[in-house]
Amino acid sequence: MPALAVMTCAGFSGYALLLTVAPLWAVSGGASTAGAGLVNGVLLLFTVLTQLLVPRALRTFGWGPVLVMGLVLLGVPGALYSVSDVLGVVLALSAVRGIGFGVLTVTGSAAVAALVGQRRRGEAIGAYGLAVAAPNLVLLPCGPWIAESLGYWAVFTLSALPLAGIPAVFRLASAVRRSGPDLNRGTVAARDPGDPESCAYRRLLRPMLLLLVVTLAGGAVITFTPQMVDSALVAAVGLFLMGLSAALSRWRAGVLADHHGPQRFIVPLVPLTGVGMALVSWSVADSDGVRVGSFLTAMVLVGVCYGALQNLTLLVSFAAVSRRHHNLASAVWNVGFDAGTALGSVAVGAIAELTSFATAFLLAGMVAVATLPLALRPPTVAADPPEPPRTVG
Repeated sequence: MPALAVMTCAGFSGYALLLTVAPLWAVSGGASTAGAGLVNGVLLLFTVLTQLLVPRALRTFGWGPVLVMGLVLLGVPGALYSVSDVLGVVLALSAVRGIGFGVLTVTGSAAVAALVGQRRRGEAIGAYGLAVAAPNLVLLPCGPWIAESLGYWAVFTLSALPLAGIPAVFRLASAVRRSGPDLNRGTVAARDPGDPESCAYRRLLRPMLLLLVVTLAGGAVITFTPQMVDSALVAAVGLFLMGLSAALSRWRAGVLADHHGPQRFIVPLVPLTGVGMALVSWSVADSDGVRVGSFLTAMVLVGVCYGALQNLTLLVSFAAVSRRHHNLASAVWNVGFDAGTALGSVAVGAIAELTSFATAFLLAGMVAVATLPLALRPPTVAADPPEPPRTVG
């Protein structure tokens, strides 16, 4: 787990720094609101396309080579944004970064399942979530401030931080090789007529859709807060509070789910997401300026739902399939996460340009509430043989 934490922090640092700054960079080059939304949309489109291929790549090439390539593709293009702020160039570099990010996300959550047994998996996912959240918490809200105070070049230079995680890759690959030999190069998932891959996809659809909706809401808030809030300080504080509440709720939700199961917490969090988005909408609806108090409250509320549902839906995904499908569960879960974030960036940006940010965020909240019937359905639990002892690295 220490090697996984180091690699994750380094990789997500480059991602977090540019999540809000890259759209601003495109706007400085003349892009519209919809064009700015496309920046993260393209990033996450290529992330999703890559995630579907990662389980096979791991079996073909091994964890070490795949992870090194992922970190290189995530870190190097970020430093190249300074070449041009033309939208086409920004989108092309975002696409390459998306490939690297797709590798990082699938391997990270799959490694948790490989290194930690089921009884403590919620807590481990929470700890992994903290490694993901730390750079998001610090660097995501600071990115626009760094760009405004020091210049965009400083952000682009720091976005190469994923390269610093390469040494940890080899320790992580060794730990996975010891703990999950069936997840490594040259292995092929055994075929079982009673548990085909098509059934695994169906079992994973419910948690994936629940995750997609909450990340649609969270991705929209993260992408457009710097643009819809006039004060850079209020935007930074709001993003910090959202990141902090998301990190804490993701961590504690895992511990609670280990003791009580995830289902009882999923049900109230889905409508609560809608409430948080409605409050964001109301906070930015006044033409005289953002209602600061209600906006910051809404950011905390959305952050709680955003973080907790990440952990809970990943737990449900791993429980829904047998161990041999855990890499697939990680890939499908990450597709839901990043597809939701991409939709939040692209769709909300397009709606906001046609109407307003208030209307766009209210619609996103309504979509969240519409998934309540999915949350009320009992989760599927796959039968699996007892797990062997794991070696944690």
